[in-house]
Amino acid sequence: MNTASIRQKLHQYINVADESKLQAIFNMIENDFTQTTEWWEDREFIKKLDSISQELRSGADKGRAWDEIKKELLKDVAI
Repeated sequence: MNTASIRQKLHQYINVADESKLQAIFNMIENDFTQTTEWWEDREFIKKLDSISQELRSGADKGRAWDEIKKELLKDVAI
């Protein structure tokens, strides 16, 4: 199941779930909402971005055209 399908199913479930199930779901993910670290303060994330950037600049990673990425992203979305 792709990410878009998972999101859609979760949204549908949350819209009809009873209060106790909503509270249980919220308790499981509450820490994700309360983290105050901004992306630019996350050293591991910045290291990964730097690595990706270097690979693109050096030609080790050729990258992909926006049209190719867009086509792949939209293939599972009904429009």
